[in-house]
Amino acid sequence: MDTNPTPNAVLTPEQFVEKFTALVAQIGPVVPLTVEQRRTLKARMRVPQEVVEASINVIGAAESISQVVGVPAAEVRQIVDEASRWTAVESVLRTALNGVAGANLVRRQRIVLVTGQAYHIGRQLARDPGHAALVPQVEEVKRLKAFSRRKKRISQTPEPAPSPTPSLTDEKPKE
Repeated sequence: MDTNPTPNAVLTPEQFVEKFTALVAQIGPVVPLTVEQRRTLKARMRVPQEVVEASINVIGAAESISQVVGVPAAEVRQIVDEASRWTAVESVLRTALNGVAGANLVRRQRIVLVTGQAYHIGRQLARDPGHAALVPQVEEVKRLKAFSRRKKRISQTPEPAPSPTPSLTDEKPKE
């Protein structure tokens, strides 16, 4: 199979993953964060852009401040510029992800529609003795649908909380 399609060819999911993985490897370190780490970092970032710029000016105003923070003002400005440019990449990736997720949702909906139609048509045809071969398949779908509904109902009913069992340390000593 050709893994290098022409520029206008539609990629298979496997080709996309291969190319995307190679592209991500070229952007440098990608640091996955936990939800808690992300929350903490976002809370620390709530600083207006004007304050950031004024603080960079403080770094640039005195060499001693630059030495203490360990980063010259020009480098901080470069980091700010880079972060701004990578924000555009985030936006493009979010848009692409939303597009892929939407297309997949449409595919799944189409699958449900087509298979539902097949089941209903098969049910009608199975009534005719000339299509007796359909009966086992239709019955299997019917069984699986009933089982699926039963599993949903069971998982949706809340389980009763276990009654607290007294531990040995909870009991009062007998006198």
